[in-house]
Amino acid sequence: MAILLELRPELRAELKEPLGPIYEDADALLADAGEPLVAVGDVVTYHLLEAGRYLSVALVDGKTKRERVRREIRDAVAGFDREVGVESPSGALAEALLVALREGIDADATTLVEVQGEEDLAALPAVLALPDDASVVYGQPDEGMVLATVTPALRERVRGLLDEFAGNHEAAYEALGVA
Repeated sequence: MAILLELRPELRAELKEPLGPIYEDADALLADAGEPLVAVGDVVTYHLLEAGRYLSVALVDGKTKRERVRREIRDAVAGFDREVGVESPSGALAEALLVALREGIDADATTLVEVQGEEDLAALPAVLALPDDASVVYGQPDEGMVLATVTPALRERVRGLLDEFAGNHEAAYEALGVA
């Protein structure tokens, strides 16, 4: 498994700041969300699917707050046109995850990316890979769902964060299909 970027411990506090507003209600979030829509996390994906919205890409790892998700959630995260399995360890972004994300965004089909390891950091590269006005939704522990609407300013903020990660940035951005 090729690890391209690793989170530096000093960035953890910065990543706790949400990239957009926090919602508790999936219907309200979806009313404000753009297309394509990418979800990061099992519980977020579950809530959006339960609200009747299929996602362009959903990234899940079978866990929430480091515990296995309930069977009800696992079983409900289904019905995608494509399913891809990748490995990506906690605190890192593997090449396979970045490629699967890019291919999912580019596909004319809904894509479920099942991550062995952890998918938490995938919201960051999703912001870089999506067009303006698209949306990334991810969980904010014990608060709700964050709706990150892609804008040039948000993309610049996220690129600055990823540039602070350790690793091979050129290869990561190439795998993601961004310059």
